[in-house]
Amino acid sequence: MEIRKITRADKKFVIDMMREFYNSPALITNGSEKIFDNNVESCIKNSPYIEGFVFTVENKIIGYGIIAKSFSTEFGGECIWIEDIYLEKDYRAKGFGTKFINYVKENYPGKILRLEAEHDNQRALTTYKKFGFKELPYME
Repeated sequence: MEIRKITRADKKFVIDMMREFYNSPALITNGSEKIFDNNVESCIKNSPYIEGFVFTVENKIIGYGIIAKSFSTEFGGECIWIEDIYLEKDYRAKGFGTKFINYVKENYPGKILRLEAEHDNQRALTTYKKFGFKELPYME
């Protein structure tokens, strides 16, 4: 799997995947076309707050990932939020999500990594725990 930044040519593919991802049990909101478009456009326009990536196998887009940048006063440092990790069904549970998390860790050394997951998403929770992520008892 190759990981590269989202380009304008990827926009349709990424938004199609977002529609599926945001309508899955992995999220509590369904998003909207306006949100999807804004997310991808912000990635393409090199926003300082968000970066988007596509995952490819033999030049076929099989998934995408988005990170957001912030500062954690609780931990006293820059924070990278792994916002979205989506893979097409045929590519799930094959180590591609792990490869993306490793990519983020390697490209943002020393940064605090955070992510959110639904309690019912046991496959994701198991993967995240292998990386040392811990459940925090916060409420929003």
